[in-house]
Amino acid sequence: MSSTPPPQALTDGTPPATTESTPDAGAFGWLRALGPRGRRAFAGAFGGYALDSYDYFTLPLSMVALSAYFGLNSGQTGLFTTVTLVVSAVGGALAGVLADRVGRVKALMVTVITYAVFTVACGFAPNYETLLVFRALQGLGFGGEWAVGAILVAEYASARNRGRTLGAIQSSWAVGWGLAVIVYTLVFSVAGDDLAWRIMFWTGALPALLVIWLRRSVHDAPEAAAAREQSAEKGSFTAIFKPGLLRITLFAGLLSTGVQGGYYTLATWVPTYLKSERDLSVVGTGGYLTFLISGAFIGYLTGGYLTDKLGRRRNIWLFALLSALCILAYANIPSGANTLLLVLGFPLGFCMSAIFSGFGSYLSELYPTAVRGTGQGFTYNTGRAVGAVFPTTVGFLADSWGVGGALVFGAIGYGIAALALLGLPETRGKELA
Repeated sequence: MSSTPPPQALTDGTPPATTESTPDAGAFGWLRALGPRGRRAFAGAFGGYALDSYDYFTLPLSMVALSAYFGLNSGQTGLFTTVTLVVSAVGGALAGVLADRVGRVKALMVTVITYAVFTVACGFAPNYETLLVFRALQGLGFGGEWAVGAILVAEYASARNRGRTLGAIQSSWAVGWGLAVIVYTLVFSVAGDDLAWRIMFWTGALPALLVIWLRRSVHDAPEAAAAREQSAEKGSFTAIFKPGLLRITLFAGLLSTGVQGGYYTLATWVPTYLKSERDLSVVGTGGYLTFLISGAFIGYLTGGYLTDKLGRRRNIWLFALLSALCILAYANIPSGANTLLLVLGFPLGFCMSAIFSGFGSYLSELYPTAVRGTGQGFTYNTGRAVGAVFPTTVGFLADSWGVGGALVFGAIGYGIAALALLGLPETRGKELA
């Protein structure tokens, strides 16, 4: 960490004005202010989440090929997403408790190994049922990685720049997504569909290389580790449901449910929508997704900046509204207007990602150090599990409504997120130590 302590926030939670003499001034001052150990933690969390994203998207991108190979209907393919997200709630809760009890870095390595092993296993699945089980087990690691990595970096970051620092971590999701699209385009262009989907899953072994580096180079923030060790309730699951934290846990879980219900509806079904209802080729689908992913990457970075400037709650409110409007517009573009579909992909990706940028800082600030991993892991991943209802609903309605028509359910999720904020406080400027 930087040897210069960050200025204290004002009493209303507003960070003090930045001057050029402060160590975190400038476009990348937030990164310099982390210090050498903090930057290594940032790199580890960034890489872990990017590869988490890569492994997740091997399924949605291969969905059409899987459906043909196993003879699946839309409801059955939607169930892949459901089991991944439901089991991720268990994985996230366990990883959060583990992070509070044995440390952030050790828990991070466990989550990365878990999602890598079971992603590769998916490539060897002989039937639909086995693939469903392997995908569910992949969710154990997938669920815990983000929460643990976000806390690791949040505890190094200053209150002034925590939003943009964690927003940059969130942007790695778009990096992993983009890498998955590139590999998908190459693999499906060279190999037949019956083999290509298996190759996609086998490439999920990449994260194992990250674990070696994490073990040697990354450490927990010293002050946070010391504070955690001194608490008698570290990693206590029941502590987040006690009167002082019960309201936070309930509304933070509802917030996560709404945002992730909307997001995973799009992440799961847009590739299928482009290929099956817009009749785009593999290369054409990759081109359209490039606009969506580019918007997502810039949205993460912009949202991180705005969450520090506007506050956590205002940033989420703003992009919940804009995301809902973008979904409605995207799903109702007239047939034949594919150029408009291409252009609208950028603001859609921007808005649905910018809303996530404040989550890493916001959830970290809502909980004390001793149960930060437990609280963040539970609320974020419970939101994933309950939010899985949305893409599943789209899957079962797709045969009668069409995928495009059913996508409107994603907008409902963002409405739920906006309402959940009414029960949560603003935390901008809060020190974590």
